[in-house]
Amino acid sequence: RHIPATSKPVSPERVAQVLADEWKLFTKNTKASEAESKRAFESLPLGVTSSFQHWDPYPISIVSAKGAWMTDVDGRQLLDLSMGFGAMLASHLNPVIVEEVKKALESGTLFVTPSPISTDAAERICRRFGIDQVRFTNSGTESTMYAVRTARAATDKNAIVKIEGGYHGSYDPFVVSSKPPIDKIGDAEDPIVYVPDGIVPGEMYVVPYNNADSLERTFKKHGSSIACFILEPVLENLGIILPDEGYLERVRELCDEYNVVLIFDEVKTGLTAGHQGAAQRLGVTPDLITLAKSIGGGLTLAAFGGKKKYMDFVTNGKMAHFGTFNGTPLAMAGVRAIDRLCSDQALADAEALNQQALDRISEIIDEYQLPAHTVGFGVKGCVTWSTQPVRNYRDYKATDFTVAEAHWLFALNRGIITPPGLDEQWLISLAHGQTEIDLLVEDFRDFAKALRA
Repeated sequence: RHIPATSKPVSPERVAQVLADEWKLFTKNTKASEAESKRAFESLPLGVTSSFQHWDPYPISIVSAKGAWMTDVDGRQLLDLSMGFGAMLASHLNPVIVEEVKKALESGTLFVTPSPISTDAAERICRRFGIDQVRFTNSGTESTMYAVRTARAATDKNAIVKIEGGYHGSYDPFVVSSKPPIDKIGDAEDPIVYVPDGIVPGEMYVVPYNNADSLERTFKKHGSSIACFILEPVLENLGIILPDEGYLERVRELCDEYNVVLIFDEVKTGLTAGHQGAAQRLGVTPDLITLAKSIGGGLTLAAFGGKKKYMDFVTNGKMAHFGTFNGTPLAMAGVRAIDRLCSDQALADAEALNQQALDRISEIIDEYQLPAHTVGFGVKGCVTWSTQPVRNYRDYKATDFTVAEAHWLFALNRGIITPPGLDEQWLISLAHGQTEIDLLVEDFRDFAKALRA
């Protein structure tokens, strides 16, 4: 994290003008995307296959991708700095992934029986992430759901504790207090649980990130009914929020003291945090871990696993886990390819490029005295529009979303696509090189100039 020494406010009028200019440019250059969106609306709610993909007036539509670049229906070449939130860590159409998938296609796409290819993939996942056993699923939501069910089976307790603002997929308990309205969640030290319409979450408790005291109070009061505490070790649905020194270690101690299963949701960190994931990098061992995105090379794949004493409840049937498409040969081929590609050195090289981008953008922030700072973890980075460190959801909500929107749209109009929304990060994949880093940095410099014009 780099906090600027000095900063000056950015004129709201100037930001509004930049936004207006950029939206005009966007609609001028994306006529085919607009037409495609109108067509998609007829058969798809919001015209998209996942609601996060939609934005007003319409999203761009991609027809192909290779390496670190994508092509949209308007024929524009776009530098992909989203990379599927980590799913494309190895790049689009990486030749090693294509090779492994072609091999798998020759033997079959679905067996619905045990297969050596799934055993091989499980061994690779267990070895890399330092866990005893793993089961495969098809999405991050499935993995977090089954991890919670495993914790409930192991403890004979049902309540869940999660982080305020945290996101763990669309299973009902995880939608609770995921980016809740500030005026409806009470005191920052002891938040009120916010339940959206249509959700049936069961017994839930919410605590702020980086606040072990709040967690301890919750455990003391409700520990007899709490099965698990689930959190991202590094929050990555609110930009990037890093753990305070000693926070995760204290979380581990409290979970042990109160017989609460500690679940690390590494769906988004995973291999983007380093070649063995965030837990091992940060030195805190959870009881269960959930994985997806980066482990499968772009194939539909997720997993949950951890200590054998907990996975034994899958073995004995107390936590039944089924799925026709669990561990298909194609998905397992993705695991094998990623294991070949994501060596310690390969990920260290990508991280070095990311650090270079963070350092150079920090220099621009200092040069133009922007009210912003950079945060990075592994191969991911972001610019947070605040002069203060962001430690939790309420800090995040106090950042400047208007400038963030202008920054995202400015980059998109110049051929650089970061994830839609103002809470994501750029990702430096194995396919990004110096040329792509230079484009990212110089685009930010041009944006800084526009803000100060």
